[in-house]
Amino acid sequence: MKFRKANRADVFDIVKMIANDKLGQLREDFQSPLPAQYYTAFENINNDSNQELIVLETENGSIIGTMQLSFIQYLTYQGGIRAQIEGVRIKEDQRGKGIGEKMFRWAIERAKERKAHLIQLTTDKKRPEALKFYEKLGFKASHEGMKLHF
Repeated sequence: MKFRKANRADVFDIVKMIANDKLGQLREDFQSPLPAQYYTAFENINNDSNQELIVLETENGSIIGTMQLSFIQYLTYQGGIRAQIEGVRIKEDQRGKGIGEKMFRWAIERAKERKAHLIQLTTDKKRPEALKFYEKLGFKASHEGMKLHF
């Protein structure tokens, strides 16, 4: 398996994984062909040096996982950089094989390479199994997150 930066041809497979859960089915518009806004978003991500849309590919070229890393420069922590991990998904038939842990270990190392002093994530409270998984990897629930949807 290899990690690599996603390309435009990967967008369909990525959106398919993102839409393949209870919450994703409610908020995504997965269809063939994909709506143009997914490709526009990909181009914006791809053109931003602080964004990395990553896929995990098997030896035969099948995409079995994806995630997005954002590197956020800020003034606190003496001008530090934090890495934000989002949109982690594993193809349904590949779950339970330790791939998620491999993906997070890779993401942590990548954040260190980019000189981030921490990596953070949010998880939906409707996914208690995900919370347990993140805690097993060493993540701590240190803050209460809040969102305001428009």
